[in-house]
Parts: sequence; C-alpha cells; structure tokens
Amino acid sequence: MTTHRIFDWTPQAVVFDCDGTLVDSERHWQQARDLVLRENGAKPDPEFTERSKGLHYTECGTLMARLIGKPDDSEEMTRQLLAAFRALVAQCPAAVRGAPALVTSLSRFAPLAVASNCPADVVEFCLQSVGLRQHFRHIVVPGPGVVPKPSPDTYVEAVRRLGAECGGALAVEDSLNGLKAAAGAGLRVIGVGRDPRPEALALADLWVDTLEDPRLVAWAKSRPTARLEETGTPGAAPGRPRIPRQGGRASSETRTTL
Repeated sequence: MTTHRIFDWTPQAVVFDCDGTLVDSERHWQQARDLVLRENGAKPDPEFTERSKGLHYTECGTLMARLIGKPDDSEEMTRQLLAAFRALVAQCPAAVRGAPALVTSLSRFAPLAVASNCPADVVEFCLQSVGLRQHFRHIVVPGPGVVPKPSPDTYVEAVRRLGAECGGALAVEDSLNGLKAAAGAGLRVIGVGRDPRPEALALADLWVDTLEDPRLVAWAKSRPTARLEETGTPGAAPGRPRIPRQGGRASSETRTTL
C-alpha cells in the first residue's frame, strides 16, 4: 500500500491499543511475567517473551502455569501476574514518547477509543496515570460477546460505540495480535515500534518507529478540525489516579514503512 492510505485521508474515528502504544507498560508486563515465573521456580526465555507479548492476560496465566509445570494453576498465575503488574505501574507510570501530542492532535477532528486485552480497571488506571484518560470516549476490553485480540471483536465494538464504520476508522497498534485484530476488523492500521516482524509489517498500512515520526505528526496536525458530536463522556476528570483493586489485511500491495 502507498502513503495515500493514511496521509491523504481523514479517519472518522481512531482506536488505540493501550499497552506499548499509549502507555509504556509493556516493560511492566514483561517484568511482572519474569518476576512471577522466578518466584515460582521457572526461568523465562526468549521464546516465552515473544509468545506472551500482546497475549490476553488469562491466556498468559495459562501459558505461565504450563511453563512452571502446574497447568491447573492458571487462575492463580493470572492473579499473581495482575498483582505484580499493577504494583509496577503504580511505581513508575509513563506515557509512550509522542503519544500525548498525537492523541491531542487526533482528538481535534475524530472521536477516540481504546481497545485492549487488559482488564478495564487496569486500562483506566494506566491512562489516568499518564494523563490521557480524558481524551477517550470509550474503553473496550474482552467480555461477554467480545473475544480478545487477535479476534477483531474489540475493534469492531470500539468503532461501533464511536458511531463510525470500520472502513472509515484508524487503528494504532504495536503488537502482532493487535495488528491482526485491527486489520481483521477492516480498519486502516498504523503499526509502531522498532524492528517489526515481517508478518506485522504485512498487516500495517503504515509503519513508524515511533509516534514522534515527523510525517505522522505533520499529518495529524494538518487534518481539518471537526465539530465532534458528543456521544458519551470521554472519561474521568484529570486528577491523581486511584490504584485499582487487585484481582483476579494482508494485501498484495506494498505497505509503507517509515
């Protein structure tokens, strides 16, 4: 695909992934997984790290339980994983570089939502921690009738809530499972991150190393400002975040890489 798929276009709505895309929390997930595995007598390896990235947290708990040789303990591993992650985020919340500026620019002309595989209260907490929650009208996570990524369900539901069509919406993603979900839903997709896998590149209409990419920033700022119809309250008022409770399209055309 060529750059006109993104740069000559104004989306009706924009849906972001959270972990690793808006909030620099992927490192916290990795630290939490490694910490819990070590506490249970196992050593994480590169294969596990790759397989677990972007995985739904319950599936990750199942994978970890198998790795420690206790497949029946998946619920307990999931509980430990979420507790460790929440503690790490609370200690050091940080937005992904370029995310606040890009979100602010996009919110001038399009309604925004988040589609995540994480629990809703974790997403709320992470976004509030870095001062971004107020920009998003909806947060969509797996639940009844909504299957986790790589299923397209979270993206389909997010676009529906924003009152748009999937073909007119944009997704911003950093993980392979997220890219599969967004492309499968029919959204145009911006992939972000360094050294992407070939499969990830094939799913993205545009790939950037960082959300601070000058061409992406210039495009977002150049879109005409629209009068957005309010379809819901964007989020909680800014303030000190509350630590949440613990608990348990591929195409034959050439894609664009920056």
